[in-house]
Amino acid sequence: MNTQLHGKIALVTGSNAGIGRAIAMLLAANGAKVGVSYLNNKEQGEETVNLIRQAGGQAELFQADVTAAAQIEGLVSGVESAFGGTIDILVNNAGHLVQRISNAEMTEELYDKILNVNLKSTVFMCKRVLPGMKAKGTGRIVNMSSIAAYNGGGPGASIYAASKAAVASYSKGLAKEVAGDGITVNIVSPGFIGQTAFHSTFTSEDARKSTVNGIPLKREGTPEDVAGAVLYLVSDLASYLTGETLEINGGMFMR
Repeated sequence: MNTQLHGKIALVTGSNAGIGRAIAMLLAANGAKVGVSYLNNKEQGEETVNLIRQAGGQAELFQADVTAAAQIEGLVSGVESAFGGTIDILVNNAGHLVQRISNAEMTEELYDKILNVNLKSTVFMCKRVLPGMKAKGTGRIVNMSSIAAYNGGGPGASIYAASKAAVASYSKGLAKEVAGDGITVNIVSPGFIGQTAFHSTFTSEDARKSTVNGIPLKREGTPEDVAGAVLYLVSDLASYLTGETLEINGGMFMR
């Protein structure tokens, strides 16, 4: 068994930059044909696709709001049409803290936005690709949780943390539901991952330094650290693993 994915069609949501880009690039480097999706920044998406192609891989770019079922349908259909087959590997990387806000200030609109981008997108992306996977009798799904799902997150992130806990719980239930169809569903739970827009937007430099000092491995994670875990989960090496969570946090949280 190995990590080669030749002949496999993969879709990585939110893969125009950061963790998603690293995942898309690593899957392509191991032979997968990769659908790169983005919401707003087309230039970043084009850069991701170009980097993959320059390295000898196959990738196509797609725009979609994965909180909308109609756009999910268009995204998946577009990937299937571009690569001539149904999706073998789905990585639900798209997600967002959206805004740090106390529960006292939380609005219904913001609550819905946070749950939709993290949980709803995951649920309906999975729903859309499952028929094709079931027809093949095989498939790999990786959903993105967070260390926040276990520690409640930083200030003003409780609803985000709850949405990521819901992703993990949903993934375990789905893993049981589709195991008989040859489909595995696993979870990746990143800790403090640098080189991403998330921490550039929501984490001060002082908070970053304080957090890194508390990590046993004494460094922040990289997008490539997360990508390596995803590659393992979608490869033959993890064929007997489902409903499990890989914690990518340098020892910051141990179970």
